[in-house]
Amino acid sequence: MSSIEKSTPKKITPSIQEYLETIYKLSHNGERVKTTKISKNLEISPGSVTQMIKKLEELGYVNYSQYKGVKLTKTGLKEAKKVTRKHRLLERFLRDILKLKDNIIHEQACEMEHSLSDEAERAMCQVLEHPDKCPGESLIPACDFPFKSCEECMTHRSEEVSEVGKRNENLIPIMELKKNQEGKISFIRGDYKVIRRLLDMGITIGAMINVIKVAPLSGPVEVAIRGSKLAIGRDIACNVFVEIEE
Repeated sequence: MSSIEKSTPKKITPSIQEYLETIYKLSHNGERVKTTKISKNLEISPGSVTQMIKKLEELGYVNYSQYKGVKLTKTGLKEAKKVTRKHRLLERFLRDILKLKDNIIHEQACEMEHSLSDEAERAMCQVLEHPDKCPGESLIPACDFPFKSCEECMTHRSEEVSEVGKRNENLIPIMELKKNQEGKISFIRGDYKVIRRLLDMGITIGAMINVIKVAPLSGPVEVAIRGSKLAIGRDIACNVFVEIEE
């Protein structure tokens, strides 16, 4: 572990979370984000943003280049996905369970995401039956609990988060893999029906999968797995998560 990683604070502040979440939202497949774009999105002066970005770099959350922009590190990406997941789960909960109007759920979720415990996050996901997208159709990142499927999580629902532990790897959905990028399937979101459907297609935990082609708009994703080529719908590609070598 590097000295930068060791200096990472145990308790991340809401301000840091807000920046990491914004960088994650503005980044496409891990691309760098310009500080001017972050400034505009957060409605904060460019100078203040640059100052905060430098602090995030010192803490090991980002890599920053004055002319190229900001890129999340492995640690930063993990934290960004965590707070983004909580925000989008909260939006689903506020609309689907509490029946709040769409025009207030985003702001309310922003206020609640920083204090939502991992225990509450897990329970909320189970109550909502493992949703894959927020009301605005943005993908909800996978949890970092070390389960291979939501079905497995449900069978261990009586266990505390401290007993369950956390996954070290950053998982990404097949949908976000680049052309010719390969990953190992490590998590499938959904119940036993989803798992059975994928099993029949040869898509199983531990298998290596390679993206051959991503069709434009809402078209399928063509992949290679176990020596065969498959065209899978985006509903599947958004719910099969892989681990890639960094």
